[in-house]
Amino acid sequence: MALRRWHLALLLLALVASGAVAAGTIEGTVVRVVDGVEKIRYIGVNTPEIHHPSKGEEPGGREAAEVNRGLVGGRRVRLELDVQTRDRYGRLLAYVWVGDTMVNAELVRRGYAQAMTVPPNVRYQDLFVKLQRQARDAHRGLWRPV
Repeated sequence: MALRRWHLALLLLALVASGAVAAGTIEGTVVRVVDGVEKIRYIGVNTPEIHHPSKGEEPGGREAAEVNRGLVGGRRVRLELDVQTRDRYGRLLAYVWVGDTMVNAELVRRGYAQAMTVPPNVRYQDLFVKLQRQARDAHRGLWRPV
């Protein structure tokens, strides 16, 4: 199933003492992007695998992971939750924000992720599809000609 694809795990060093700063949000600082404490599945997007148990590494996976690290590594993030908060693997489902930038959308805009919405979490579906079309038309990221 598509939800098995692409998971990026975030190790959150510290949560804000108040926990949720607004309904459906959590804040913390990303120290490293690792498989570890809390696995965060970016809602609405999909990237090539780097550690798939049966497929192995897919083309562009390392590149997409590096772009993600550059966006979130060492930065304070805000996690925006949607209707369903966990997937069947127990991963927290979130839109990840660094300041005013939604990382999920930025990965799609740069061409390192594809739109992949899974109901009921469809809040930004139209945005992701629009950004994917723009990235593909502009040959950005993984859409570059080989």
